[in-house]
Order: sequence, then C-alpha cells, then structure tokens
Amino acid sequence: MSETPEPDLYERTKALIEPGDIELVGCIAHTTLRGEEDLELQELTVAVNDVIADHAGTGETYIEAGNDDTDFSSNQFQGRTLDDEAFVWECQQLLRDGTFDVVFYYEAGVEQAALTDDLAALDGVGDVTPVP
Repeated sequence: MSETPEPDLYERTKALIEPGDIELVGCIAHTTLRGEEDLELQELTVAVNDVIADHAGTGETYIEAGNDDTDFSSNQFQGRTLDDEAFVWECQQLLRDGTFDVVFYYEAGVEQAALTDDLAALDGVGDVTPVP
C-alpha cells in the first residue's frame, strides 16, 4: 500500500466518491502495466472484479464496458451482479507517466485493508492506495 499517494489523483478520486445515492469508498491501483499492455490491463480488470465482488459478498458479477453505454466513456467499466444488475464497482483506467493507474470505487462496508492487500497481490499491480 502506498503511504504517499499522488495528491492530485487521490483528491480527484475522493471527489468521485462524494456522497450520493450510496456511500462509496475506493482505491487507486498503481499498475506496472505499460500503455501497450492493454490486453493485460483488461485481464487485470477481470481479476479485480472477482476480488471486489468476493469482498463485497455480491455473488457472481459481469463487467459492463464504457463503450457499451453512452452514459460512460471509454476506459470506464462497471461491475454488476448477474442476478439483478446491481452496482458493485466502477473504474477508470488512466495512462499516467507510461503506466496505468486504475481508480476503483465501490460501496462502503468492505474491509478496506483486506481488499487493498488482495488487490496489491495481483500480477501487474504495484501499490494500492485506499481512498476513504
């Protein structure tokens, strides 16, 4: 876990999880994946989906891609439950300084430290910064 997150990205992520219909928390996954490793990034997003769904206790989920829905932008994804298409998580994939940082946010109530530890253990992830 990173002790000194990038202040601008951290503050932008906090703004995304401001109070709305549901209480959200999030994290920033600083990956080791370079810009040309977009297929590996997609595989990592699928792995993160499984980790977040497991920690949230939502059951099986699927990933909705940003380019499937005009309400989203490209490189923006949502995890939704298979049973009722309920929101589980959302992310934005950002190419910064040659590698991808992926901002995830999800409903509060998960054990944040355990989740970020499990995300940091995934192949391709460097540090993970929790965002309360």
